[in-house]
Amino acid sequence: MTSRRTLTVAAAQTGPVLDPDDMRPGVEAACAMVERAATQGVEVICFSELFLTPFFPNRLEARFDHWFLTLPDPRVQPLLDAAKRHRMAMIFPFGERDGRQYFNSAAVIGRDGRILGTYRKTHIPAIFPSNLQGGTGSYEKFYFTPGSSLPVFEIDGVKVGVQICYDRKFPEGSRALAIGGAEVLFMPICAATYGEMKLRDHTWDLPLRARAYENGTFVVAVNRAGDEAGRRHIGRSMIISPIGAEIMAEAGEDEPELLVATLDLDEVGVAQKSLPWWRDRRPELYGALQGS
Repeated sequence: MTSRRTLTVAAAQTGPVLDPDDMRPGVEAACAMVERAATQGVEVICFSELFLTPFFPNRLEARFDHWFLTLPDPRVQPLLDAAKRHRMAMIFPFGERDGRQYFNSAAVIGRDGRILGTYRKTHIPAIFPSNLQGGTGSYEKFYFTPGSSLPVFEIDGVKVGVQICYDRKFPEGSRALAIGGAEVLFMPICAATYGEMKLRDHTWDLPLRARAYENGTFVVAVNRAGDEAGRRHIGRSMIISPIGAEIMAEAGEDEPELLVATLDLDEVGVAQKSLPWWRDRRPELYGALQGS
């Protein structure tokens, strides 16, 4: 009899970052989350987008270098060491500096502490500010170079992909990862209302559940929570099953929270067979998707 394949994951929903110049409080809080996750048998933990810095792209500042890292970096090493000590893999989102280029990235770190690779956010948004409360806008295009690949990583035999925040709104990236064999899509996010509830808060779960349903994959979506100098983050991190896009676990809106779930990876095969996208796809008709 074949044993079932499982993976215990944690979505580490963090809170607002109120000190723009000091990562140490965020590293300490993240280390505490790793310690809690270890007591629950977590094998992979994922943090939210740019979780150790304020969401600085909501404003224009010429002196932005201090928000970016080149790994290894002593400021974040205690967190990486804590995960390694517990043999816990990690999706580590960060502002990445590579030479003269800056990326919105997530390092995928194995249970032995080795960096397996880095995903760089491929869809870079710009949002106009408004007069609504919290309508600061977003100027990511001023800071980040778009990534140029959609890698699939393997953690202890489980294939995973990463999509960062705005990426989740585009079905093509998640589909490409699923075609590449990804069984779990980790989605670090830093979503706020920008003062507009219907477009953002009320539709929060729609693209997340859609990406799980249309690809037959698990989705682990990790957001920031709470008010950050007037920017109200949505929170509501969630873990979603490929079968029926069921929300397996969901966090609240305002506070840091650790969501833990054990994924039955056999459900990926069940979902993809019961709704056989792979059999019925017609990629020869999709050439227009390569256009502008």
